[in-house]
Amino acid sequence: MAEAPLLRLEGVSKRFKGARRRAPPVEALRGVSLSLAPGRRLGLVGPDAGGKTTLMRILAGLVTSDAGMVELLGAPPEQLDRSEVGYMPQGGALYGELTVRQNLELYARLRGVEPADSPERMEHLYRLTGLAPFQDRAASKLSGGMRQKLAMACAVVAAPRLLLLDEPSVGVDPVSRQEIWQLAMDLSGPGTSLVWTTNILEDAARCDEIVLLHEGEIRYHGPPQGLAGGAEGRCFSRQLPQGVRRKALQDLLLDPGVISGRIEGAQLHALTRQPRIPAGSGWKPVAARPDEGFATMLDDGAALQPSALAEAFPLRFDQPDQPAIAAIGLTRRYGDFIAAQDISFSVRPGEIFGLLGPNGAGKSTTFRMLCGLATPSHGRGTVAGRDLSVARAEARQALGYMPQKFSLYGDLSVAANLRFVAGAYGLTGAMQKAAIDRIIAALGLEPFLDSAAGLLPLGVKQRLALGAAVLHTPPVLFLDEPTSGVDPLVRREFWHHINAIAARGTAVLVTTHFMDEAENCDRVLVINRSQTIAQGTPDELRRAIPGGKVAPSLEAAFFSLIDTQRRALAEVEA
Repeated sequence: MAEAPLLRLEGVSKRFKGARRRAPPVEALRGVSLSLAPGRRLGLVGPDAGGKTTLMRILAGLVTSDAGMVELLGAPPEQLDRSEVGYMPQGGALYGELTVRQNLELYARLRGVEPADSPERMEHLYRLTGLAPFQDRAASKLSGGMRQKLAMACAVVAAPRLLLLDEPSVGVDPVSRQEIWQLAMDLSGPGTSLVWTTNILEDAARCDEIVLLHEGEIRYHGPPQGLAGGAEGRCFSRQLPQGVRRKALQDLLLDPGVISGRIEGAQLHALTRQPRIPAGSGWKPVAARPDEGFATMLDDGAALQPSALAEAFPLRFDQPDQPAIAAIGLTRRYGDFIAAQDISFSVRPGEIFGLLGPNGAGKSTTFRMLCGLATPSHGRGTVAGRDLSVARAEARQALGYMPQKFSLYGDLSVAANLRFVAGAYGLTGAMQKAAIDRIIAALGLEPFLDSAAGLLPLGVKQRLALGAAVLHTPPVLFLDEPTSGVDPLVRREFWHHINAIAARGTAVLVTTHFMDEAENCDRVLVINRSQTIAQGTPDELRRAIPGGKVAPSLEAAFFSLIDTQRRALAEVEA
C-alpha cells in the first residue's frame, strides 16, 4: 500500500489586488493540483512572477489560498506542528546583526528545539555547513554562499519531515551550488520530502520530478529528462567563427525563428521555434537540454528586437588604446583579513571583462574599490581615464553600477526610483523623460511602475537595477551578478542588451556565477581566496588546467582551477 503523500494540493487558486487603482486582480495561482510522496524531491521552476513564491508561502502557512485544498502531513497548514516543516524563504530571512550562533539558536527555539538540550544536533549542523569557525560572526558579514548555508541550517534545525526551500542557490557560485544541494541531502532524513524552487535548471534536474509553473498554472509535471522533450528537433550547433564570438551570437538572437542561443567553447548553439535549421551554413542537430525545454515552454513567439538600451549609447571608439578600466595592484585589508590582494587587469573600450570566483573570493570587494565605494589599502584604480585616488566623484559619474544586492529604495515605486536615479546623474526635463521611457519599454517595467520596489519579484528587481545603471548611458558599466534569480529567457535578454551596449564602445566589467554567461566575455579573471589564479580568454582558461589537457567546458575549467589552488594551499598549510 502506497504511503500517504506529505504534500497534497487540489485546485489551489490565489489572486492579489492589482498594483494600480482600477487594475484587474492578479491571478497568481490558477487551479494548481499536485502531490508529493515521502522521500521525494520536487523541483519547482518557472519564470519571474509565475507563481512559485506564492505557492511556497501558501505551503508555509504565510498566505491563505482563495480556493482549493492544501494539506501538509495530513493537515491544513494552520493546524500543522511547525517543527514538522522547514521553510527557507528567498534571501534566507536571517537577522544580519545577530551572529551565526544567535541566528541558529533563535530558529531552533522558534521550532521547539532547545539548543542546550540538543548539542549533538547543533554540532552536526555546524560541522556539515562548515560554519563552526564562524559562530561569532554576524550574519551580515558572511559571504553569499555561507549565508545560504546558515539559512538552510535554520530551516532544518528541527529535522522536519517536509523541507520547503525557496531559491536556496540564488546568487551563489557553481561550487557553492553543489555544496548547498549536498547539504540539503545530508541534513534531510531518508523520509523527508523536499520542494526546491529555482530558475537554475541544473539544480532542478537533480530532483526526482519537476513542476513548471507559468502564469499560475502547471505547464509540465514529470521527470527532469522529460522537460527537454519539448525542445527535441529544435536544437542545433555549429562552429563559431573566429574573432566574432559576440557578434555571431547577436546575429543569431535577432533571427525571428530563434528562441535562444549560447556560446559553448568553439560552438554556437541555437534553439529554434520550429524544427528547422537556422539561417546560415554548418548547423548540425544536437540533443536538447532541460533548460531548452524550459525556454520552449516559456516562449511567447515574440522575436527579439535590436536593443533599445544600446541604441541610446554613443559610439566610443575614439581612444581604443586607452584602458577604460584599470586595476593596478588593488589590495583591500580589514584588520588581519585580506579581502583582495594585488588584483591587476585592464578593460578596453567595447570589451566585456568577467570576474569569476566562488562567493567570498574578493570579486565584489574589487568592484567596490573600482566604483569608489571602498578605498584600497594598496594599489589604485582608474575609470574612464580618471584616477580614483584623486578624482573619485568624477569617476563615479562616468560609470553605471548594478550592485549584487538590490540597493534602490524599497519604499519608493519603480517610477519614483527611476526619476531619483536620473536626477542624481543630472538628467532633467525632456532628457530625463526620454531616458526613463526607454528603460521602461526595453525592460518591460510598465506593469510595475506604481509598485513599491521592495515588493517586486526578484527578477523584476534585477531589471529595475539594470535600468537604473544605464539611464545615463555611461562609458563604463559595472554589473555585479546582473542575472541572479532571473529565468533563462530574461537572462537571454539581459545579455542581448549587455552585448549590444559593449558593441557601442562601452567597457563592461561583470561578475557572474553562470559559466555559460562567462562565455560572452572577451576575457575573464578568476579570483579565489582574494588572489588571481588565472586570466585570459575563455579558450585560454580551458587550456590552463593542469596536465596539459583542455577542459570540456568553462565550468569544468573553473572547478579545476579552484580545486588546484585549494590543494596547493592545503599542502602549504600542512
